[in-house]
Amino acid sequence: MKIEVKRDLCIGAANCIAVTPDAFELDSENKAVLKKEWEKVAGDILLESAKSCPTQAIFVYDDENKQIFP
Repeated sequence: MKIEVKRDLCIGAANCIAVTPDAFELDSENKAVLKKEWEKVAGDILLESAKSCPTQAIFVYDDENKQIFP
């Protein structure tokens, strides 16, 4: 699984952090970024984080690089 946060779409609502604080944090510009340990989080939880984003700024790809969400 691959996760990508599109910075130009992120508004810093922090829904992803509320759902998965072990995977996401806000940087100095109040944009969501992945923590280094994000790969330790289960894929279904990461997908829920992506779905919680009000601007759909979190893109999820499978192991074959096919876009799963949004």
